Amino acid sequence: MRTFYPTIEPFDTFSLPVSPVHTLYVEQAGNPEGIPVIFVHGGPGGGIEANHRRYFDPKKWRIILFDQRGCGKSTPHGSIAENTTWDLVADMERIRQKLTIKTWHVFGGSWGSTLALAYAEKHPECVKSLVLRGIFLLRKQEINWFYQYGASEIYPDAWDDFLAPIPKAEQGNLLEAYHQRLTSSDPVVVKAAAKAWSMWEGRTSKLIPDAKMIENFADETFSYAFARIECHYFYHKGFFGEDDWLLKNINRVAHIPAIIVQGRYDMPCPVRSAWDLHRAWPQSQLKIIANAGHSASEAGIMDALITATDAL
Repeated sequence: MRTFYPTIEPFDTFSLPVSPVHTLYVEQAGNPEGIPVIFVHGGPGGGIEANHRRYFDPKKWRIILFDQRGCGKSTPHGSIAENTTWDLVADMERIRQKLTIKTWHVFGGSWGSTLALAYAEKHPECVKSLVLRGIFLLRKQEINWFYQYGASEIYPDAWDDFLAPIPKAEQGNLLEAYHQRLTSSDPVVVKAAAKAWSMWEGRTSKLIPDAKMIENFADETFSYAFARIECHYFYHKGFFGEDDWLLKNINRVAHIPAIIVQGRYDMPCPVRSAWDLHRAWPQSQLKIIANAGHSASEAGIMDALITATDAL
């Protein structure tokens, strides 16, 4: 089983203003003369971390990572103003152009797979390959599964805690109820809703629950950006014109080599989405990991992802 490459530090970091509101944090690691790859983190609202550099051979890859609008070291923290899928797609292009990269590989998981696909379908001429993990197409059925009914039946204990901030009368539309609270002017209301929203994902993201991961998701600073931005995107249907926009436009990337890695027991992003994507895109490779959930750090998923980047 492949495991992380050794810990490395960035050889370059910089701030990139992308709008009157937002400034992104961007870093580069690995080989400055290596093959360029951009890492697209999850959430939306998750942010990058040091281990994200370690899915790539640092001798061969020029690894580019960035915190998307409102999260991580990007500013302003937790902001949902001027924060849409298409803003983030444009941000990726700004990064590519600033670094004078003609084409690059794109690596993304969970929401990162959504954004990676959206970027590739808008700019297929810039993408050499895609490595996608934990597929999320941001369709209504996927939102309903995780935030209304479905995963609730497998994690009823965690689900009760997710329901706790919402009065019973509002539980028929939990996305709406959470959106109201996460955009409230009352910081106490926002804090309680953010922690409950974030912990629901933290408690369901690994096949075997991970206390450290759950603790990280409960962190007040992390959960504020994560929950607000994630709910903002889901409430607005990913800012896609149609529910299955990504699948309907998959022909734009049909020629691009793609490896899809999916945990069989992924709760936030069920395997159905990876299956639907692969059926619409038969040229892609689909690897279903039999003993894994959602997290990229689970052993089988990590092995498949690093095997994929080595192969590329």
